[in-house]
Amino acid sequence: MIDHGTKEYQQMVHLRNEMLRKPLGLHFTKDELDEEKNDILMGAFEDDRLLGCCLLTRIDSSTVRLRQMAVPSGMQGKGIGRALTIFAENIARDLGYKRLLMHARITAIGFYQKLGYGIIGDEFTEVTIPHYIMEKSL
Repeated sequence: MIDHGTKEYQQMVHLRNEMLRKPLGLHFTKDELDEEKNDILMGAFEDDRLLGCCLLTRIDSSTVRLRQMAVPSGMQGKGIGRALTIFAENIARDLGYKRLLMHARITAIGFYQKLGYGIIGDEFTEVTIPHYIMEKSL
């Protein structure tokens, strides 16, 4: 678990910016980062090195949204994203949520399907690229 505003949080913002935003020509705004104060922030670490991260945002009393999953390119395919997703599901379940959903980039659909997520609805564009809403009952 990562606390907002800490050194670990700054590493998380940097990783997400490098992997998710910068390739699209986008950057985080101060308001976007301030809104994360109410989110559940998670990271996978080896010593002090951040290997991956994600966050959970409350939608309503039964639903939480997984967002901003990021693993450095050289570390992808090693099970870090899978472990983070399972950890996030367990945290959400422990907090009483019944459903986890996400806006998954089209390139990540297969990854999430292997973890039991299903597509709901049609393709849509978010941050300039195709996404699908995916969900899983917890």
